[in-house]
Formats: sequence, structure tokens, C-alpha cells
Amino acid sequence: MRKEAIMKKIDTIIFDLDGTLLSTLEDIADGVNYILKKYGFPQRTYDEIRSFVGNGAARLLGQALPDGQKTHDFVKYLEEYKKYYLEHNNIKTSPYEGIMELLSELSHKEYKLAIVSNKNDKNVKSLNKIYFEDYIKTAIGESKNIKRKPAPDMVYKALDELGSALEKAVYIGDSEVDILTAKNASIPCVSVTWGFRDKEFLKGQGAEYLIDQPHELLEFLGEELVSEGGQI
Repeated sequence: MRKEAIMKKIDTIIFDLDGTLLSTLEDIADGVNYILKKYGFPQRTYDEIRSFVGNGAARLLGQALPDGQKTHDFVKYLEEYKKYYLEHNNIKTSPYEGIMELLSELSHKEYKLAIVSNKNDKNVKSLNKIYFEDYIKTAIGESKNIKRKPAPDMVYKALDELGSALEKAVYIGDSEVDILTAKNASIPCVSVTWGFRDKEFLKGQGAEYLIDQPHELLEFLGEELVSEGGQI
């Protein structure tokens, strides 16, 4: 998995959140279906909602509604969804297996770590504080003040906050949005296969580097995984 051709010394790793660090689908789907049920719209399956995730709350809810963002009172539904999800964003959510160990190892090796996500900024910061604040100090989500992915603005802001150089950064994500974000930011992208998109889909979207388990990122970086008792 190590890619010598691009491996100048990477010292900064920028992660997507949903589908990359956290398994959030059930809480997202429950929030969407809460709104749909409350206002008499057909419910959506987890697989349907999985395919909607990645481009922010407005597009997510718009795709779930029969008439999309043209639905009467869409803005009302969207604001209610955001409020409901912020209050229920950690009911069924958890880090993917191996993520906490990976972040601990990266932090121990003094990599600079950040999150950039199209999830609402309040949710991003809330979940980062719950799970990752020991390792990740920069967490940026969707807001009126910054363009959402696949624009590179969040990546540039994260690099600025970390004091990092573009040529020493790598981006980790699970979707086509992440692949395009990294391309637009001119940094390599490592696509993970445990998230909201499968391997064949990611390959079809131009994924160049793929990992199936979190610890494989260390191999990509040319690092060895070490436990407290020694090398694993």
C-alpha cells in the first residue's frame, strides 16, 4: 500500500468524518425519517439514505423528499431536521473499528490531524469533542462562511489552522465528493472502503489509493503499527 512516488514526508492528514471516522448512517437516517414521518412523506431505507449522504444537509433532505428542494415548506423541514439531528447525533453513532487505535498511533507519531466535513459545523465540532478531541484539534463543517466540499476551501482552512504545507498533506475519505475535494485541493486522496460507498464505485469515480482497514493507512505512510508492548 506504500506509494513511493508521492511520498515526500507527509506530516498532515485531513479526514472526512461520516463514513470515514464515524459510522453515522443510522442516526442520520433516523433524523431524516423523523421529518418524513412527521409530515406524512414516505420513509426511506438506510441504503437509500446512504446514497444521499455526502453533500450537506440540504441536498440530503432534498433527495429524501418526493419533490426535492422544491417541496413546499422545504426550509422549515430542513431547519427542523438540523435541530433534531444536532440533539440526536450520537444515539447509534460510533467510530469504525480500528479508528481510535489509528488516531492514537498517528498522534504518537506527531502527525497533524484535521476533520473537514459537509456535515453542519455544530455537529462536526460536537462529535469531534465527544470522540476525537485528544487527537484532533481542527474540525471544520458546513457553514455560511466557507464553501462546502468538493470546493477545496475547507482543506485550505484546515491546513492554515494546523500551520501545514499543502505538499505535505494527504486526504482520507469514503466518497466521490472526497476524491474530487482532494483533486481540487491538489493533494493525494486515500479512499476507504468501509464507509458509505463500496470499492467498485470508488474505483469508478477515479480512486487511486484504496484501503480496507484503518491500520493500512500507516502502511501507505510508510509507518509501522506499534502497540504499547512493541511491534504488532
